[in-house]
Amino acid sequence: MPKLSPRDIRRKIQGIKNTRRITNAMKVVSAAKLRRAQELLYASRPYSERLYQVLRDLSGHIDPETHPLLERREEKQADIIIITADRGLAGAFNSNLIKRAEELINEKRSLGVGVSLILIGRKGFQYFSKRGYQVIKGYDEVFRKEINFSVVKEVGKIVRDRYASRETDAVYLLNNEMVTRVSYKPMMRAFLPFEKPQDGREDYGVYEFEVEKEEFVSKLVDLYLNYQIYRAMVESNAAEHFARMVAMDNATRNADELVRTWTLIFNKARQEAITSELIDIVNAVEAMK
Repeated sequence: MPKLSPRDIRRKIQGIKNTRRITNAMKVVSAAKLRRAQELLYASRPYSERLYQVLRDLSGHIDPETHPLLERREEKQADIIIITADRGLAGAFNSNLIKRAEELINEKRSLGVGVSLILIGRKGFQYFSKRGYQVIKGYDEVFRKEINFSVVKEVGKIVRDRYASRETDAVYLLNNEMVTRVSYKPMMRAFLPFEKPQDGREDYGVYEFEVEKEEFVSKLVDLYLNYQIYRAMVESNAAEHFARMVAMDNATRNADELVRTWTLIFNKARQEAITSELIDIVNAVEAMK
């Protein structure tokens, strides 16, 4: 590495300070977005969990022929919905999820199960579409402002149609999820078929329907699918803002440390330059005697 002059070092320090201003601003923006995303997240969770319990109990004792999505069959083909971010600069947010997705894909393939992917988020779409994976559909720019609900409905329709037509035998949902307010991790859920209760009960009682049973179950299933996809996107969005806030905070701290380090180097270089100039002056005076 060539020796830098004090002027070059000063320019480098200014560049680091400019970068620090950017990372600090991104941290503040992510913190503000995180608060709004967490409010939406914690408001949606109770409804989502209750809806899941209703479908789970309902599928445990009604005739599977009532709706094609209630049918359980041998798994020969699986679809995986993978939700990543549209942007980077969020630490290991995308890479950890992609790693978990590849583990699930390899696990299914080792069992002789074919795998197809539905990709929500630009980062996941860019990664898997370039590596020979079977991609059914990919979406990007879905988290730019608010969550694009048209994507939710389209993915829900794709999942329903493929499972009803027996193009797939199981659907899994993979996304980053907030575990606490200060941590997140990749989560995988069995999306279809519905999991039956495992509490040992044999009598689940009888539901009395005031409308046509098939119509009621069909609308409830559609609501469940769309809302669970929406909730997963809300979870991913909140986790992304948290990951970016942490990453930018770390970058800002690193910039502060670099400024201190390069300031010491600058002071040393300036002292060396002053000493060198003094030596030249002394030598010139000596030569004039």
